[in-house]
Amino acid sequence: MQKISVLLFLAWVCFLFYAGIALFTSGFLLTRLELTNHSTCQEPPGPGSLPWGSQGEPRACWMASRFSRVVLVLIDALRFDFAQPQHSHMPGEPPVSLPFLGKLGSLQRILETQPHHARLYRSQVDPPTTTMQRLKALTTGSLPTFIDAGSNFATHAIVEDNLIKQLTSAGRRVVFMGDDTWKDLFPGAFSQAFFFPSFNVRDLHTVDNGILEHLYPTMDSGEWDVLIAHFLGVDHCGHKHGPNHPEMAKKLSQMDQVIQGLVERVENDTLLVVAGDHGMTMNGDHGGDSELEVSAALFLYSPTALFPSSAPPEEPEVIPQVSLVPTLALLLGLPIPFGNIGEVMAELFSGGEDSQPHSSALAQATALHLNAQQVSRFLHTYSAATQDLQAKELHQLQNLFSKASADYQWFLQSPREAEATLWTVIAELQQFLRGARAMCIESWARFSLSFLLLHLLAAGIPITTPGPFTVPWQAVLAWALMATQTFYSTGHQPVFPAIHWHAAFVGFPEGHGSSTWLPALLVGANTFASHLLFAVGCPLLLLWPFLCESQGQRKRRQPPGNEAEARVRPEEEEEPLMEMRLRDAPHHFNAALLQLGLKYLFVLGIQILACTLAASILRRHLMVWKVFAPKFIFEALGFIVSSVGLLLGIALVMRVDGAVSSWFRQLVLAQQR
Repeated sequence: MQKISVLLFLAWVCFLFYAGIALFTSGFLLTRLELTNHSTCQEPPGPGSLPWGSQGEPRACWMASRFSRVVLVLIDALRFDFAQPQHSHMPGEPPVSLPFLGKLGSLQRILETQPHHARLYRSQVDPPTTTMQRLKALTTGSLPTFIDAGSNFATHAIVEDNLIKQLTSAGRRVVFMGDDTWKDLFPGAFSQAFFFPSFNVRDLHTVDNGILEHLYPTMDSGEWDVLIAHFLGVDHCGHKHGPNHPEMAKKLSQMDQVIQGLVERVENDTLLVVAGDHGMTMNGDHGGDSELEVSAALFLYSPTALFPSSAPPEEPEVIPQVSLVPTLALLLGLPIPFGNIGEVMAELFSGGEDSQPHSSALAQATALHLNAQQVSRFLHTYSAATQDLQAKELHQLQNLFSKASADYQWFLQSPREAEATLWTVIAELQQFLRGARAMCIESWARFSLSFLLLHLLAAGIPITTPGPFTVPWQAVLAWALMATQTFYSTGHQPVFPAIHWHAAFVGFPEGHGSSTWLPALLVGANTFASHLLFAVGCPLLLLWPFLCESQGQRKRRQPPGNEAEARVRPEEEEEPLMEMRLRDAPHHFNAALLQLGLKYLFVLGIQILACTLAASILRRHLMVWKVFAPKFIFEALGFIVSSVGLLLGIALVMRVDGAVSSWFRQLVLAQQR
């Protein structure tokens, strides 16, 4: 077997694994193309004139604004049952007494005394239930991507169209106070900002007290159009103590006082939104998709009546969290962000408790039609840029939208004759919006089984070859496990916060200037040094059989009856030792290297395959974003580094073997002379 053939065959096997990793990455969790298109007032989302009442209105864009100001209070990890009103199951029976229940009493009082001015919803959150991904959903109306798995601790500016960008483009004054995550997501977007560090989850009060120091003075100043306050105390209390703790009762009572103070200060042109970005488990953790984690509270209030005179529902309505994005955009007279897949909360466009049923339904249909036009435009643009979406389902949805849009336009032309069809139009538009969101979730959450097929193909390659240099499986397995053990013993962990970033400045205390590849190389070398060193040294395992042989075993190889002759001529009959025995069968040496390389790749492939199986099976698990996804990323990169190192090590050994073979031939010729 030629040396070049061995290297090419090993490179081909590595390519199979690389292709499998790439296929899995393209189908792992939520993967999608982030479009940079932006909605504008000058470009309506679809054909036709702007809705009635929006032309010439101040601060009107696609639709006339209903509110001039919004106060958004984001209480991190505000689970729905934290805000749910407590009612006795039987007359005289007290509610269940738990520290986190019934502490937001102001919400219950407002809902009972002003049912047309306030409403509580159960906000259904899309996993992962981590803060950065939830903030992205709450501002863009989109779903998180696979790359977001590593972004919860190292956030980056949002490039997609979002509410904050639309507000600043419209000249609105956005004031923020609270979690400093927003600073990285929206750099320079706020007219005034008070950021507080959010990393220390054992600190329950610094962020909240800092917000309270500025909240009411800022409101009273009037120098704002949108005020955002992101409280962290409830979330940190959950992490530190869990929800079943007296500290949680204190923190929720503090939030209740905050809400009461805001209700007393908001004016008629202001909408108050109190929302949780996600929930928490009974242990206070979050990140997965359990019912307690994906169930958050959403409370809306305004001194102006929001809802018609009909009685509110007995049980809070369940709405997707992303529905808040198009709703706030249209209520404020802004374009809906380009990539939004949320559905407007149509009830908020009904016109208040004194509105007539016909005008209320028409306002709802108008908002839904604008929303459907925007989603249809996004789907068309997205499908033209990539093939992620299912073509058949996309075609069916576009047909549904075309029919609903045609019915809506026909109704506008003859409203009196077609009044009976108005609610049918509303139902068709809602069906399209919900179908589009479901299709996107399904398309962006596909798991590619091609990865498994390629791994099975690579694993099925025969790796047993005849010859005297067979390295046992236990030696190869021990070598691979030693590489992993060294990774951990040198202080590394397969999570992003544990990366040794200081390695980028080893030898360069003054920095690297504008260069980025050199510090990246230094950090990578520090992180994957064990993978590289053990892979390059893997060909040394060819000496394993010789190391395991004892002197007695070598003596037993001598033919029987020659012991006396051996004692007379010990030097002439001495058996070659260690690596010199490789010269006994040079034609098997390359085959032995191929066998060893395939065994090592097989062991590494089993490791990466186990990680991919864990990540795919547990892709909605509590710790998928903290454990399984980072583990897969590190394991995949470690496999790539190890395979490249293995090829380099085998090439180096072949080069040395070629030099030794040349010297050996010269030595034999010299002896024959």
